[in-house]
Amino acid sequence: MASHKSAEKRARQTKRRTAVNTARRSRVRGSIKKVEEAIKAGDKKAAADALRAAQREIQRGAAKHIVTKNAAARRVSRLVARIKAMA
Repeated sequence: MASHKSAEKRARQTKRRTAVNTARRSRVRGSIKKVEEAIKAGDKKAAADALRAAQREIQRGAAKHIVTKNAAARRVSRLVARIKAMA
């Protein structure tokens, strides 16, 4: 347990940042899941709309260091490819 004033403050900050990061990570995962569900349902228009929203969340996650820049680009790229492959 933290025993210095500065260590106690860092513990509080870490707790707060962990909650924020968890929420952001959840939003990114949720947006990706919506795109995948639309793809699975075969609805290309809904998938494209969901992708637009997901891309914004993924890029924001990369900017906030929730995912790395390359991982964000890879996820968006793979989702776009899957939507393009739909009939």
